[in-house]
Amino acid sequence: QVQLVESGGGSVQAGGSLRLSCAASGYSYRPYCMGWFRQSPGKGREEVAAISSSSIYSDTFNTYYSDSVKGRFTISQDNAKNTLHLQMNSLKAEDTDMYYCAASLVSYGGRRCSLPEFGYWGQGTQVTVSS
Repeated sequence: QVQLVESGGGSVQAGGSLRLSCAASGYSYRPYCMGWFRQSPGKGREEVAAISSSSIYSDTFNTYYSDSVKGRFTISQDNAKNTLHLQMNSLKAEDTDMYYCAASLVSYGGRRCSLPEFGYWGQGTQVTVSS
């Protein structure tokens, strides 16, 4: 059973940094897509950053960022440790949200996965940025 466990959330002042981590386990091959999403109560889940790969054997992948975080956030993965990271710099109050890690074990040829195509989700970690 695939499990995704997020960590690294917390409270920080505007302009500060946080690094989120997602420990993945329970799968027999590397996910084709992994991503970070965020959601506030009463709002839809928004993709923050994601990666996609056309091959489970490749160490190369495509990265995607929402316009609101481009240049401030960096997504990366440590394949040896089955961990996905999100480095968040220059945090703003509007980045306050619950952040979720997600994965897809279905191949879409390396293209960007859409939200419904992420079949596995973590429980989330709260990020609070005070202005």
